[in-house]
Formats: sequence, C-alpha cells, structure tokens
Amino acid sequence: MSKICQITGKRAMVGNNVSHSNRKTKRKFNVNLFTKKFYWVEESCWISLKISASGLRTVNKIGLDAALKQAAEKGYLNA
Repeated sequence: MSKICQITGKRAMVGNNVSHSNRKTKRKFNVNLFTKKFYWVEESCWISLKISASGLRTVNKIGLDAALKQAAEKGYLNA
C-alpha cells in the first residue's frame, strides 16, 4: 500500500533539499503515518487503518464513525 492517510487523504509531497551553497536536489516530505487498530462500536468489529497523526486527532475529535463516513464521501477510504 502507498503512503496515504485513509482518513485525511494526506500523501507525500515533493520539494527541494537546499544546501548552504543554494544547490537544490529533489526530496520527499513523507506523511507521519502509522497503522492503528480501532474498535468500531456501530459494526462491533476491529478495523485496521493506515492513519496520520492529524487523522488520529480527527478521529478523537469527531469520532470513528463520523470520520469514516467523511473519508468515504471524499474517496480516501479504500475498503
């Protein structure tokens, strides 16, 4: 699987390494991703998500069910 958050849709960005002499080489800014298991009360089952730190804050703020519905609407969640 690629490095994409299943809740927020965040993915790696491309930028430059800039040296002291101002030379630029390409680099990647990866997302702060980790795999986390959640207990989904509405379906009474455990689910495993690849989620970013900001996605975890979203789940804590609005709840797992609302976050999953929001991610499914935007097309971030791949079942």
